[in-house]
Amino acid sequence: MATLYTQQSKNISRTWFLMILFFIVVIAVGFVFGQAYNSPGILYFAIIFSIFMNVLSYWYSDKIVLAMYKSVLVTNESHPDLYNSVENLSITAGLPMPKVYVIPDPAPNAFATGRNKDHAAVAVTSGLLQILNKTELEGVLAHELAHIGNRDTLLSTVVIVLVGFIALLSNIFLRSAMWGGMRRDNDSKAGGVFILIGFIFAIFAPISVTLIQLAISRKREYLADASGALMTRYPEGLASALQKISQHSRPMMRANKATAHLFIANPFGGVGKRVSGLLATHPPAEDRIRILREMA
Repeated sequence: MATLYTQQSKNISRTWFLMILFFIVVIAVGFVFGQAYNSPGILYFAIIFSIFMNVLSYWYSDKIVLAMYKSVLVTNESHPDLYNSVENLSITAGLPMPKVYVIPDPAPNAFATGRNKDHAAVAVTSGLLQILNKTELEGVLAHELAHIGNRDTLLSTVVIVLVGFIALLSNIFLRSAMWGGMRRDNDSKAGGVFILIGFIFAIFAPISVTLIQLAISRKREYLADASGALMTRYPEGLASALQKISQHSRPMMRANKATAHLFIANPFGGVGKRVSGLLATHPPAEDRIRILREMA
């Protein structure tokens, strides 16, 4: 029988496995491209540049995402119920009080961001505040605080950057190949093999890492559901909230594919359909609701 603790343990293990696999792909792509160009320095550049991009995203990603969605900082005076709920749940979770934002958007949704628990923010849409009751809202807020406590907010940013970097390497490789920038010792079998492997990586690596990104996102949602339910001791609150959100298929006004996985629900509508399969940024709504109700 599933419990809050077994669910968390399984998802933590799966998330670590996917992250290790992701970094192996990054190193492999840099190595193959370096061999195809007869320039081992490309591997070092790939690693150094990815670290550099991660450092930038570590410090500024939260501000960028909040600005993208026109988020408005709220206080206890402007939104007392929302503010007090976040404050009480933060105390329960043993987390510092994050900044609280409201996104002016009628589509019900929410996300958490920030580089760590001391520099975090929770944002909810105006539409979410309109359709949820107190226990449902607490379920959603606990889910987002769980992302902060589990360090998912930093993880998701790192994944975004690495996926973008892989896509950039792939694009550079294919463009340079078209303009004759490949290694000149093509008559050697080794050179030809690495060029062929380079083409394969250039075409399939972006697809593969995107699938890994989506898989990590789905596992993170399951883990945050379990952690949030543990925090409130009332899994039905979040299950009911997800059920209401899934019935509102209206997309967000500023929905963006790059940040879609940050939200508790797909910003393009719904919280995930089973038919989406590997291409879904979120697990199917019915699966999440079923697991939460089994935990109860």
